[in-house]
Amino acid sequence: MTPDEPFTVSTLTHELRGVIGATFGDVFVRGEISQARRVASGHVYLTLKDAGAVLPAVIWRSAAARLRVAPEDGMEVLARGGIDVYPPHGRYQLIIRQLEAVGAGALQRAFEKLRARLEAEGLFATERKQPLPVLPRTVALVTSRTGAAVRDLVRVLHQRHPGLRLVVVPTRVQGAGAAQEIAHALRVADTLAGADVIVVARGGGSLEDLWCFNEELVARAIAACTTPVVSAVGHETDVTIADLVADVRAATPSHAGELVAPMRDDLLRALDREGQRLARRLRARVDAAWQRVEALGERPVLKSPRALLARWRACLGHDAVRLRAAAPAHRLARLRQRTDDVARRLRVTAPRVVTSRRQRLDVLHGKLEALSPLAVMARGWSLVTDENGRLVRTVKGLAPGAKLLTRFGDGGEAESRVEAVRPPPEQEP
Repeated sequence: MTPDEPFTVSTLTHELRGVIGATFGDVFVRGEISQARRVASGHVYLTLKDAGAVLPAVIWRSAAARLRVAPEDGMEVLARGGIDVYPPHGRYQLIIRQLEAVGAGALQRAFEKLRARLEAEGLFATERKQPLPVLPRTVALVTSRTGAAVRDLVRVLHQRHPGLRLVVVPTRVQGAGAAQEIAHALRVADTLAGADVIVVARGGGSLEDLWCFNEELVARAIAACTTPVVSAVGHETDVTIADLVADVRAATPSHAGELVAPMRDDLLRALDREGQRLARRLRARVDAAWQRVEALGERPVLKSPRALLARWRACLGHDAVRLRAAAPAHRLARLRQRTDDVARRLRVTAPRVVTSRRQRLDVLHGKLEALSPLAVMARGWSLVTDENGRLVRTVKGLAPGAKLLTRFGDGGEAESRVEAVRPPPEQEP
């Protein structure tokens, strides 16, 4: 290129993009994650860094769904992918296709972080765990069809309860994408008609091998199951997030079979023991009832009913004599006679009393009428009140201009205003 024929920005950027892609191809990069964020589209954007540099990176949604570990700030990882140039920003970035945590320490930190978060949500709480059925008829097994776990489970279940129905929901239990398959298999098992319990199982392995059972996707699928779930992952010393969320944790797949299916012979012996205990309780209740019957038979009412009836007859006769002596009929006759006498006296005296009281009332009414202000006003007098309704008895307190109200004996009223005030003449001593 010459000054007369320069690169455009776009041309140079695309040239660099081609050179970088052809030069580096598929690369592995080790570094620490920072600024990790998952956007609504499902893509994950992050930065890989070490002591001397930083490298922008992106994980497209399809690759992010297959990750074995969720990218977290501070996690040391080994990323695999290709270098690309993003023309709109003019920067290069790593397109990550695979991501692995470096060392058991990083996985353990991721485990503890997820464990604390799910525990805070209550997914490990005892009160949300479901009890196992006493005698299940159908068991759904979520495990690898070819692994040792399914063979151990099937062997133990058939030994302990030959009539048990087993349904295997196959899934991968290790590697990229295993968590998604396990979660899907759990949902399928939970919808199986007649499934009484679900066992999710895998044989032993390293922390990396068992990591799919530590993923949040599997934990939430277990928590969402309405069917009781038994987790039998790894050996007794292996504890996964799936173990903590499940309703029951089994140390091994074989132990899960022992928890789920009771031994048929043990059931028969237990039924025999319960039958004997029930028979003993029935005999005890029958004996107690018979003793009560015998005790009732010793009571006088049942042992000598004729003598008891004779005593009752004698008591009734004694009461009849007392009742006749009390002569209630004579007492009622005397009371009726007294009532009739009182009624006759009332009929005679009541009119006289009413007449006397009416005459007395007429006299009092006449006196009240004579003293009534209305009667006085009817004889030519009137009442004068001021504008506040107070009675005016004298000219004292009146002033020119005051308003007065005069009430007459016929009920009429007249308003007036004081023109002048003349006090009464002084009386000679």
